[in-house]
Amino acid sequence: MARLKAFYEKEVAPSLKKEFSYTSSMAIPRMNKIVVNMGMGEATQNAKLIDGAATQVGQITGQKPLITRAKKSIATFKLREKMPIGVCVTLRGDRMYEFFDRLVNVALPRVRDFRGVSAKAFDGRGNYTLGLHDQLLFPEIDYAKVEKAKGMNVTIVTTAQNDNEAMALLKQMGMPFRKQGS
Repeated sequence: MARLKAFYEKEVAPSLKKEFSYTSSMAIPRMNKIVVNMGMGEATQNAKLIDGAATQVGQITGQKPLITRAKKSIATFKLREKMPIGVCVTLRGDRMYEFFDRLVNVALPRVRDFRGVSAKAFDGRGNYTLGLHDQLLFPEIDYAKVEKAKGMNVTIVTTAQNDNEAMALLKQMGMPFRKQGS
C-alpha cells in the first residue's frame, strides 16, 4: 500500500469526517484519479518530439502514456486529422498516490522561488488543475536527454462536492497552497 494512501485512511479521512460532519464514510472526499497531459504543438513539424515526450511522461508517472491525436484538420495550424499532438496518462490507485507524493514532496519544492500553488485553480466541482512549466522538476528525467523543456498539466480529480471540501482534502494531503496575502 502506498504511504500516502495509508496516511489518508488513518489521518485525513477521520479529520474530514469530523470537520464537515459526514454521516457516511462514503461521503468523505478522496482522490479519484490524476490525469497528466503534455501537449506538443511543435509535433506537427517534428513527429519525433512525441516519442521523447512519451518516454519522459512514462518515466515520471510509471505508466505508458496514450498518444493523443487531432480530431479534425486545421489548415492555419498545419494540423491534419489523426496527427499526434500530445501524450496523456490517467493514474488511479497506488500509482496515483505515489505520483501525488512525488509531486508534492519532490517536484514542487524544486521550483525556483516556490511560494506555493494557487488556490484559484479549482473548477467548481472539486477538481484541481496545476500547470508545470517543464518536466525537469522530476528527478526521474535525465537532463542530458531532454531535447526541449515542455510544460504539462496535472489534473487531480476528487469526489468532493465543492471546492472547499476539495481544498481541505488536498491541504491535509500535503499540497502547499499559497498564502492569501502573497
